[in-house]
Amino acid sequence: MTENNKENQNNNEENNEIIEDDISIEMDEENNKINSLSDDGLKKLREKLKKCTEEKQEYLEGWQRAKADLINAKRDFEGARKDFVKFAKGDLILQIIPVLDSFDMAFSNTNGVPESWLKGIEYIHNQFLMILRDNGVEQIVPKVGDEFDIKLHTAVEMIKVENENESGKIISVMQKGYLLNGKVIREAKVKIGE
Repeated sequence: MTENNKENQNNNEENNEIIEDDISIEMDEENNKINSLSDDGLKKLREKLKKCTEEKQEYLEGWQRAKADLINAKRDFEGARKDFVKFAKGDLILQIIPVLDSFDMAFSNTNGVPESWLKGIEYIHNQFLMILRDNGVEQIVPKVGDEFDIKLHTAVEMIKVENENESGKIISVMQKGYLLNGKVIREAKVKIGE
């Protein structure tokens, strides 16, 4: 007998009877078909198949939920990380803003200052502003006559006005405000009409 014939004969002998969970199935040697299966055995087999199918579906759905949760958690983490990086420089910028306020005060009184010195200081001021702009900082520079916006402005004083059209409008600007990536980090200080 050849090696393959011996192996086939061994497989056929093993397949003559398959026993699993009290279910007995006899195999016909010649046709390799199921010869007899009791009704009770067939019922048990169907129940087991149904149970396995339900468990498979339950495990699949659980795995899909866990996968979706992981994807959502990664997306949320990445968004939080981006926000953290975006606003992490806020404290440093808040410390730099008073320097810009000092520049603004210096520019308000330039009488008797040599032109070349003033141009140098303006150049340094513009460099500061450019660096801040590159890092997401924008100035809030309200204009006299603009509507007061509580999100962008802080009223430091209410001034009585005779013209009703000036009520609720900015009369003068005391200090510029600043935004960091669209978020107010310091409101502009203004006087408004009442």
